[in-house]
Amino acid sequence: MNVLSYVMRETTIPDLERQAAAEAGASLPMDEETFRAFYDRTARQVWAYLSKITGDTHLADDLLQEAYYRFYRARTEYADESHRRNSLYRIATNLARDNGRRKRRGRDVELPDDDADPKDLPIDAGTADRAAHRTDLKRALAQLRPAQREMLWLAYAQGSSHEEIAEVLGLTRGSVKALLFRARRKLADLLRGGVR
Repeated sequence: MNVLSYVMRETTIPDLERQAAAEAGASLPMDEETFRAFYDRTARQVWAYLSKITGDTHLADDLLQEAYYRFYRARTEYADESHRRNSLYRIATNLARDNGRRKRRGRDVELPDDDADPKDLPIDAGTADRAAHRTDLKRALAQLRPAQREMLWLAYAQGSSHEEIAEVLGLTRGSVKALLFRARRKLADLLRGGVR
């Protein structure tokens, strides 16, 4: 057996892809190990984003899984970490919007939870106030358009820049500042009880 046949027998397909990419001067799409590390760094934030814009934690679980699946299947090369992250948020945003469109066609009716006993809930002096504040905020956010909720979440919960918000939502950078201002003002009005 000559040396060339031994080397070819011990070479795997990924090795050949790496060699071809190196010769072409290109980088490979994300491998499984890199994907797992990226998932570990971003999954919690993306889930929180999906949970807030959909208002449903169980739906957020499903959309998170679908977003990462589509992201991985795209096998796209990214310039840097922020480009990769923005692409993932765009996929997640589009999935949430598609789900919202489907939901408007036919709504599910939630049944009351018979297992919950109000006497078992812990109550302290601030519990009622905190619950009322969360309820008010949830109602106010529900009255905003989905794009406004997405924008507010990206800006204030995720700390995204105007450039990142523009890329995720498919807007121009110049329009993000004005739209974000209007969304903030409308949310404040809703919390004060002004706009219905």
